Amino acid sequence: MRATGVRKAMAAETEAALKEAARRQFAEHGYLNTKITDITTAAGRATGSFYEHFASKEDLLQALLADMHTQADGQIDLAEHAPHDLTDPDQIREHIAVAWDVMRDNRPVVTALFESALTEGPASGALWDRLAADTRIFREHLDYLREQGHDLPGDPALISAAMGGMLSILAYALVPTAQAGPCDQVTTGQRPGSPFTDREVIDSVAKLLLYGLAGPPR
Repeated sequence: MRATGVRKAMAAETEAALKEAARRQFAEHGYLNTKITDITTAAGRATGSFYEHFASKEDLLQALLADMHTQADGQIDLAEHAPHDLTDPDQIREHIAVAWDVMRDNRPVVTALFESALTEGPASGALWDRLAADTRIFREHLDYLREQGHDLPGDPALISAAMGGMLSILAYALVPTAQAGPCDQVTTGQRPGSPFTDREVIDSVAKLLLYGLAGPPR
């Protein structure tokens, strides 16, 4: 039993090392330019160990995406104020903040997901399928609003995907790969290279989605 526990611990350590190495390689070289041997070398692991955990580089990327979803679930209590009303300023801001934090913290993965989907070409529909899957929570909340008789600006699937697409592009454009140090965060409240603080982004996007360009009702 003890030997089994040790093997499981070593396997978990190797998997974590491969994931972290992949994140670094994707950030430095891009998803398409990263080879499996680059990942295993950076992780200090034998190439064969990779296939004990992942079937392919794409399989590893999907595991990293699953970790992002787990992180998001851990940051918000889905039962805290269910059913969620995204017309409530506090609730929509909370959801935007969680999505932004996760994308910000996982920029190499967000970029890799874009690269991976784009290689399949627009006709494949891969990018739409991924965007629709990743914005499922938004869509469920919008479905609830429609069921309550709220007049939405469009189909919940389209609106939720638009929300996710806007956030992911902003995360890609505004969040640099280099992370701010503690002093940078305390002094400026923003990351190096970004003209806006996280709070500015979250508040602006939440208000845009809540009120639209017409602004809040007087």
